[in-house]
Amino acid sequence: MRAVASASATETLPPVARAPSPRAQLLRRFLLPPAAFAVVVLLWQGIITAFSVPHYIIPAPADVARALVTQRAMLWTNAVPTIFESLGGFLLGDAVAIAAAVAFVHNKTLERTFYPLAVAIRTVPIIAITPILVLLLGNGYAPKVAIAALITFFPTLVNMVQGLQAADPQALELMHVLSASKSETFRYVRWPSSLPYLFAALRVAATSSVLGAIVAEWIGSNRGLGYLIVLTTYDFRTALLYAAMALASAIALTFFLLVSVMEWAVLRWQR
Repeated sequence: MRAVASASATETLPPVARAPSPRAQLLRRFLLPPAAFAVVVLLWQGIITAFSVPHYIIPAPADVARALVTQRAMLWTNAVPTIFESLGGFLLGDAVAIAAAVAFVHNKTLERTFYPLAVAIRTVPIIAITPILVLLLGNGYAPKVAIAALITFFPTLVNMVQGLQAADPQALELMHVLSASKSETFRYVRWPSSLPYLFAALRVAATSSVLGAIVAEWIGSNRGLGYLIVLTTYDFRTALLYAAMALASAIALTFFLLVSVMEWAVLRWQR
């Protein structure tokens, strides 16, 4: 009877799902995003064709691609300042945020004093701060870099503080027993534990810095992708407008991928 019951139970067990092969996982990872993009483009083209949407409202994908090719000199000329502004703001904002997070973790008085101030600054819309910085810093690179730095500062600060405070309590206790200094505890415990949090913030900051630079270029600028977007909007050159937005998205995506590659190289010890 036991044998029969065991055999019956074995027969009723559901089949075990086979894990996808590494090759299938690789194909799924790298083919699904382009496939989704192609579906969106086809849907875009289908809507324009079916409803006869005027080109000055929404251009066809072919018109945008043509503008990317024929107007590549203008696009590249305006993309270079945006890249430098985004990169400068990204580096400045993240450096200040990391330094502030380290200070907050080691000095609770500083955290209780300045953390609410950082939150308050973040609640002010960036578009409202931009004219003030243009008046203070002029029309050069400085206000654009400052806006990009402001927009990247807060997410990095929040994640970095959380990461530094998320250190293993047992590891901290061990360092205390070993009479380790604060710098040694930071180097061997707090800093490694904060890296996943830091790179999660850097991925967000990498794309946000491009957004900050473009918003800053809307006011008091005569070059950059933000300036080109405003100019083509008023001139109803929608194909060039969409091409500028596509190029800005490509720049932000490139920054995101660079941070992801850096994360993969730095955090190999976790895998």
